[in-house]
Amino acid sequence: MRDDELLTVPEVMARLKISRSALYDLLRTRHLASLAIGRTRRIPAHALADYVQRHLEEATR
Repeated sequence: MRDDELLTVPEVMARLKISRSALYDLLRTRHLASLAIGRTRRIPAHALADYVQRHLEEATR
């Protein structure tokens, strides 16, 4: 996964193994960054990596 890669909603759902509504909750609450391209949402790969890293750090505290 390249840092400048833009992931689709289904790709991120599969990587996190969460539902569409759970992912959109993360996007709505800005826990996970995204951008709109037309009527679609794209999640930068680095934003997904940052999100996972933050949660791993919190889990080890």
